[in-house]
Amino acid sequence: MKRLWLLFSQTVTVLVAAYFVVATLQPDWLRRGTTRSGAGIALIEAPANTAATGQPAAGSFSAAARKAAPAVVSINTSKAVRHPRSNDPWFQFFFGDQGNNSQQQAGLGSGVIISPDGYILTNNHVVEGADEIEVTLTDSRRARARVIGTDPDTDLAILRIELDKLPVIVLGNSDALDVGDQVLAIGNPFGVGQTVTSGIVSALGRTQLGINTFENFIQTDAAINPGNSGGALVDVNGNLMGINTAIYSRSGGSMGIGFAIPVSTARLVLDGIVKDGQVTRGWIGVEPNELSPELAETFGVKASEGVIITGVLQDGPAAQAGMRPGDVIVKVDGKNVGNVSELLTAVAALKPGAAAPFNVKRADALVELNITPGLRPRPQRNVKR
Repeated sequence: MKRLWLLFSQTVTVLVAAYFVVATLQPDWLRRGTTRSGAGIALIEAPANTAATGQPAAGSFSAAARKAAPAVVSINTSKAVRHPRSNDPWFQFFFGDQGNNSQQQAGLGSGVIISPDGYILTNNHVVEGADEIEVTLTDSRRARARVIGTDPDTDLAILRIELDKLPVIVLGNSDALDVGDQVLAIGNPFGVGQTVTSGIVSALGRTQLGINTFENFIQTDAAINPGNSGGALVDVNGNLMGINTAIYSRSGGSMGIGFAIPVSTARLVLDGIVKDGQVTRGWIGVEPNELSPELAETFGVKASEGVIITGVLQDGPAAQAGMRPGDVIVKVDGKNVGNVSELLTAVAALKPGAAAPFNVKRADALVELNITPGLRPRPQRNVKR
């Protein structure tokens, strides 16, 4: 009996020692479901065989809210605002040093912790121009955040905080969403505290809203209000589907039309910023316009579908490949393009320096051009909101 007890105690001692060694040297091994992104960031993904939807049997969303809500944070920003004419000598003559006094302008938004390494996804407009950014967790912990990078073209920003034992959201598959799927919006509207609202996916692939340069929004009727920007749109399993970004409203409050950036887009931005310091997108140097009968007649082209090019940058990638004003692009790298937004997205997805085929309607002939895209220049200013 003593021998069995001795063997048992030695086995337990060895197992406990092994656990502490692994927990100290390789903690990721103990995080079930943890993967690494293309930029080497630790992320937690939902299993591939887990459906994006499926309401719990009890008809309650409490399990999804408990799972996702701890990873949704409140973001408070502040920046110094000076009078626009404070450097004007006449202004200083009349107002003296009072004109140089700056006022602190506060901002409010939400964010989502997507990695145990402290990375947070939010909207660019939430942190744009901020001098200080403070993140508050649901357990009341606070931390100063630093901006890792921003992407005004998609209105996304990556922050990072230095805290231990962070709650992390599970990344879902936004491409598996269907219209009619139930979703939850989690954020801090109007600064009242974390709030969960429910609704359905009203539409997918919303573009041409004039919000961002690259648009592919999930539309939802889950209530999204000021302060929700940067918060989480999750499915009924609590997996992240999108980043709440904007609403259509005549009053400033929710009217049942909200828009979220798909998590698939957010992952590309995250990896680009962390790995390369920016999001790498293709660019060909053209001025595209929606095809209309008037433009088709003006340029003498016989086409009813595609995007008409009204201007070509001299010595740009498109010009070097032979593209001309009046050409109508119908396909990019084998993908149909029916409007300007689809063309911008298709070109942005091309790898700079690698030639890609463009199918172009010129007059009444179909021409294929091999264009080697360059690197899309960074925007000089953000899209107006």
